[in-house]
Amino acid sequence: MRDGKLFLVWLAGLSFWAPLACNDELSTETKSVALTFDEQGLADSLVKEGMGRGQAYSLLSDLLEKAPTRLSGSQGYEDAVHWGVATLRQLGFENVRKEAVMVPRWQRGPAERAVWTSGQGNRERLAAAALGGSIGTPANGLIAKVVLVQGMAELAEMEADRIEGKVVFLNQGMDPTLSNTFQAYGRAVGQRSRGAIEASRKGAVAVVIRSMSTAADDEPHTGAMRYAEDVPPIPAFALGIQSADRLEAELRAGVGGTLELFAQCRTLSDIEQWNVVGELPGSEHPDEIVILSGHLDCWDLGHGAHDDAGGCIHALEAARLLKAVGHRPKRTIRVVLYANEENGRRGGDAYAEDHRNVSHHFAFESDSGAFAPRGIALNLNQSSVVALRRFGRPFEAFGAGGVFQGGGGVDIAPLRDQGVPVGSLRVNDARYFDVHHSRNDTIEAVHPRELQLGAVLLAYWCAIVDDLSASRLQPPD
Repeated sequence: MRDGKLFLVWLAGLSFWAPLACNDELSTETKSVALTFDEQGLADSLVKEGMGRGQAYSLLSDLLEKAPTRLSGSQGYEDAVHWGVATLRQLGFENVRKEAVMVPRWQRGPAERAVWTSGQGNRERLAAAALGGSIGTPANGLIAKVVLVQGMAELAEMEADRIEGKVVFLNQGMDPTLSNTFQAYGRAVGQRSRGAIEASRKGAVAVVIRSMSTAADDEPHTGAMRYAEDVPPIPAFALGIQSADRLEAELRAGVGGTLELFAQCRTLSDIEQWNVVGELPGSEHPDEIVILSGHLDCWDLGHGAHDDAGGCIHALEAARLLKAVGHRPKRTIRVVLYANEENGRRGGDAYAEDHRNVSHHFAFESDSGAFAPRGIALNLNQSSVVALRRFGRPFEAFGAGGVFQGGGGVDIAPLRDQGVPVGSLRVNDARYFDVHHSRNDTIEAVHPRELQLGAVLLAYWCAIVDDLSASRLQPPD
């Protein structure tokens, strides 16, 4: 999952977990929605097959073994593409193919270094990682005094003479009082995406930020950042939470000191890579498409098990389950594994442009982690969502019966902008930002049952939207 403007567009569709209330008029409409199959029977079959003989965790393990790191432009991403094509074919999908995308190529280089030297001469190594897209420091690193800034609002108010020649430490954390961690992330992530621009505008030589994390450990969390053409680029780093706490304490105590930073990041020319596509052809309307998708790339510190290998597995396993239980979709189910969500969205943009003339009936993206699902989020108008609420009942016993207004994803946002109705799984987000964009995002952080249940639920809702007419799937006004 990425950041900045695109993330905020995605976040706006979440509706922060609020299920819709149902009035009498909408209750009447709810009763009128009917399917051509027994939804309880399908749910039972999917649960029996998926929870009893599911392949989600084994597929995830296989992907992370063969392509543990998958940053756009890297050989690891090429390995993931090979895995995706081979796996789709092995699972019996048709029309399996690669679709070309030009992607950026950023390389982290050797391990970064951040060392705080206090005014008393005490030296302390801080846990730090360059932000994605950052330039490197000078070859011998840089050393400068540090100014503590609580966030972007405070930075905007500060005079340039307090900042010039210094490292700006942007210290805004994710608000722990908010129930929705994505909302907390959205309020704080601007310091990562835009911090280097605004700090440089006032003469800073580098920027370090408090990681976008809900964990209490010291793992730095990377993520996309940007530069602007009208200001000089400066190096940008994230600090682990414990390191940020220690640096904040020193600065607030008035100890004074300097921060030494070193990184050898670089950006190379764009390179051709691929989206991966496979299909289950429809039985009645094969030219109409229902998309199941995730993004195949990930940041380079961890293995992207939750972000977003788990989402890719949700898509693959959901389609496989429909095939395994003998459900024949009316429309073609198309699995899309996107390139370059994390630092460009070029996979999503390329897909939408290349398939502009295709009839997309609905598009799902899973990119909120492989934690326990709470339900489905549908970016439809209120009456459409309320009319579909009863279809959540078969999964209420699993705690996954919610039907929420909102949903979507970065990669399917271009399709949404073309008028395609979109949706996504809604998961328990409490621990997502413990692992997000960090070394913590490995298979050990994924619970097999939670991952599998997400795939089962996605398969079920894929079958429902496939069966409904377009008139029942109206986007918001």
